[in-house]
Amino acid sequence: MDTRVSDEIAGEKRESYGSFLKTHFRDYGMLVALLLIMAFFQVMTGGTLLRPLNLTNLILQNSYIVIMALGMLLVIVAGHIDLSVGSVVGFVGGLAAVLIVKFGMHYVPATIICLVVGGLIGAAQGYWVAYLKVPSFIVTLAGMLVFKGLTLSLLGGQSVGPFPPTFQKLSSGFIPDAFSVEGLSLTSLLLGVITAAALVYFGFRSRVNQQKHTVETAPFGFFVFKNALLCFLIIGFAYLLATYRGLPNVLIIMFALVALYAFVTNRTTIGRRIYALGGNEKAAKLSGIKTERLTFLTFVNMGVLAALAGLIFAARLNTATPKAGLGFELDVIAACFIGGASAYGGVGKVTGAVIGAFVMGVMNNGMSILGIGIDYQQVIKGLVLLAAVTADVYNKKKSA
Repeated sequence: MDTRVSDEIAGEKRESYGSFLKTHFRDYGMLVALLLIMAFFQVMTGGTLLRPLNLTNLILQNSYIVIMALGMLLVIVAGHIDLSVGSVVGFVGGLAAVLIVKFGMHYVPATIICLVVGGLIGAAQGYWVAYLKVPSFIVTLAGMLVFKGLTLSLLGGQSVGPFPPTFQKLSSGFIPDAFSVEGLSLTSLLLGVITAAALVYFGFRSRVNQQKHTVETAPFGFFVFKNALLCFLIIGFAYLLATYRGLPNVLIIMFALVALYAFVTNRTTIGRRIYALGGNEKAAKLSGIKTERLTFLTFVNMGVLAALAGLIFAARLNTATPKAGLGFELDVIAACFIGGASAYGGVGKVTGAVIGAFVMGVMNNGMSILGIGIDYQQVIKGLVLLAAVTADVYNKKKSA
């Protein structure tokens, strides 16, 4: 009797785990894929991928893609697209170079001006999309061409630089260490431990609140395993970086933005309204949501984040070039779709966009280390994007 009961309980547990994973495949599938891709390149590159120096370069190379993916996610969730972000990156970087290098302006007011200009660019494009009802594909395609031309004009077809060392720290600086431990940035390691502990705490509190309101939660064993794995990855990642030069400044900026946008999309009214807008615009409008204003704001937000990415990219290169930002829009859009955003709008998560960006980044980095040519890299990235969108279409048809 006891054996039969225990078998039934075990069967129920397996069924609950299976149904949970099936329901949340979109949430966890790409994280598993990222870990498998990292493991593959770690083996194939003979351990080069996860060396502290290469990890630091991986963060610096992908920071601006992650930052723009946060804004692009909201645009895609709202049911639109922005093809101009790469050109805006180049234009804002060029504007920063002209203000700081040519006119000698201090980098703080120059940064503020550049962010405001990014917001104005997003506002201009958002107005055409939201209020004049011109398709976002056409508006932002025009913006791509316009700002490419303006960047060439602004820089006179030449590179402008170098930037002051203080401005370069935006991308190339590191968190100072408050302790004097040789070969280890203890401050960076402690920040990693605190971050892991905070995420576990908030995850546990969220689980308790969900159970209190009878909302479906992950099986307890899965919840414990997920948080243990999360702690291991975060602390291990922080330790590896701490053995080199510590946490880059741009990683702190990136983490703060990810936390902010995760909170906005999951916990605020405006976040829920953006998902409602992308899910069914007519229904959202009938329920009292000001859809035009919401669409307008998503493009303003995208413009500001593209401007921030432009500043970080210019600081990393230490110069502004007419070709800066070329092709960035493709990597940003691909990151969102690979991370689980739906091509139909209304679906997508901040964590998914970040994971998608790092999938692209790890693939680029790993293939470069292996000596795979840029031609084949583009082919592989294109096939991965096609597979991700195909999976989304398949799941949508299956659930219909």
